[in-house]
Amino acid sequence: MPLPAKAFQRWLSGVAPDTSTADICRISGVKRTTLAQQMVRGKVAETTVVSISRAYNINPVAALATFDTYSGLASSSLPPTEKELVSQIATVDLLRAVIVRTAPEGSTGPGQPGLSPTPHATSVKNWVDAIDDGELRHRVSAATGVAPQNYSAQLTANRLAPELAVATSRAAGVGLASGLVATGLVTETEAGWPPGARQAALDRLSDGDLTALAGERLQAMGRTLRRQEQDQEQTERIWENLV
Repeated sequence: MPLPAKAFQRWLSGVAPDTSTADICRISGVKRTTLAQQMVRGKVAETTVVSISRAYNINPVAALATFDTYSGLASSSLPPTEKELVSQIATVDLLRAVIVRTAPEGSTGPGQPGLSPTPHATSVKNWVDAIDDGELRHRVSAATGVAPQNYSAQLTANRLAPELAVATSRAAGVGLASGLVATGLVTETEAGWPPGARQAALDRLSDGDLTALAGERLQAMGRTLRRQEQDQEQTERIWENLV
């Protein structure tokens, strides 16, 4: 849910008093036309607040917490669960870890690259799956009024509106900022995740669990690719019939 323009103006006057809109946009990288359109509509995107916060060295999570919609972020201090951390590890990093662990000693070269930054290609759906007890989607739907099929459609597209991400965290009983990390709105550091937490969670996986997880990710990727190929074939047939 975009933030009310009036509340945004009050927040901005405290963050950058006596600073012109042009200067704020120049410093933050937010386009003047974009901000102007949001103000006219009376609804300012959360990404705008995040960009301006970073430009002025303000933690974006703390900034969002000053708005009524996200006030719960201020009191949420739960650390990410082990499953949440693992869910934010890209599939390619899981596969690389499998290779490193199973390869003959010395055959993979010195050291290994760090993990890919969040978010990754399936970070949102993986995160929801990691915290879902089987009834999570229904609780989120009941709490927000968002139809289950619309919620699922967002997950399939690997996106989730910020307010839905927070609502999902609340319904699952996990840290409220975790969903914002999964969606890419804020970083792990900004959400207060411990440094190196994802890598530590990966290191704690047994070889069996790591291999099984990598296999599950590959199967899910295969299903997605097959659907995309089928859609492409169908599109090509339609065009052939139209020509």
